[in-house]
Amino acid sequence: MVRFVSSKSLIALIVAGSVLAGCAGREANGGRLPVDNFTAEEIYKRGEYELENNRKPDNAVYYFSEIERLYPYSQWAKRALIMQAYGYHQAKNYEEARGAAQRFIDTYPGDDDAAYAKYLLALSYYDQIDEVGRDQGLTFQALQALREVIEEYPDTEYARSSILKFDLAFDHLAGKEMEIGRYYLKRGHYTAAINRFRVVVEDFQTTTHTPEALMRLTESYLALGLTDEAQTAGAILGHNFQSSPFYQDAYNQLRGRGLEPAARGSSWLTNVYRQVVQGKWL
Repeated sequence: MVRFVSSKSLIALIVAGSVLAGCAGREANGGRLPVDNFTAEEIYKRGEYELENNRKPDNAVYYFSEIERLYPYSQWAKRALIMQAYGYHQAKNYEEARGAAQRFIDTYPGDDDAAYAKYLLALSYYDQIDEVGRDQGLTFQALQALREVIEEYPDTEYARSSILKFDLAFDHLAGKEMEIGRYYLKRGHYTAAINRFRVVVEDFQTTTHTPEALMRLTESYLALGLTDEAQTAGAILGHNFQSSPFYQDAYNQLRGRGLEPAARGSSWLTNVYRQVVQGKWL
């Protein structure tokens, strides 16, 4: 016997089916709403909502990328692209963040947000700089990208932030040289250690590692019996960093050999002394 369903029951069944289908669609799509029938603005606002309320930015990136797919030539697509870069960066997907930021720069080089895209690209390298003991290739890339922000957009807040990060990354590279130099010094490989400390003094002299580098040079040259170089390193250290504990250490090492900090002989350190202490650059 055939049973007829009332109109109210039929409507309830249809609604329930629609809800279940919607839930199934979201579950199959990682909890994301299908957006083919949404406007660009609606999708964009959904992406913003996900960024603000979801700890994982992946869903936000999905919505912003859908705007690119569905409305590729709209103003919303441009805004969504920079937000993609930001979302990827928040998700620590740095390679994808660089890709989205670079696409923005290539597509909209004169846009007001190009400076921010360039800054995000630099951050995607900077935020990957690991502890000093690891390879510093990313540090070099971060320095280059930060320099571009500083030079191309000098009057922006991104340039000011990049200057601070540039100095920290620069200090990071000096720290790497110091770590290797200490390793050689501890094992008695004095010439190899000197080469590393020299790099810090000549190429990274504005960093926080310079006082220790000069003290380690004093120690290394004394170990080799090269007293002129040891005294000169101590003299530079005493002139620029007399209040540093590294100077006291170098001074004690020299006095232990009956020596004083003083510019002596003719070496690369003598040239540094003339430049830094005497102001003679030629």
